[in-house]
Amino acid sequence: MDPVRTCVGCRTRASRSTLLRVVVIDSVLVADERAVMPGRGAWVHETPECVDAAMRRRAFVRALRVSGPLDTQTIEKRLNGYGNKVNGSK
Repeated sequence: MDPVRTCVGCRTRASRSTLLRVVVIDSVLVADERAVMPGRGAWVHETPECVDAAMRRRAFVRALRVSGPLDTQTIEKRLNGYGNKVNGSK
């Protein structure tokens, strides 16, 4: 049985394998592909809707227990790249 985590964007529970773990490194939100990076992590569905909801609600800041703004460009670039791969364009 796969462990269950809660998405910080939509607040639904899902299996760990369907969610993306993110961590903060020097105020930059970074995707943790293998879910092994040290430190506190937050889990989110890898969809623009969930990531946008988490940013809008400041859920990453709360879940990761950091103060101040986070640089979310790396996560946004990852989502944009993922969308292009799904659509088949380069």
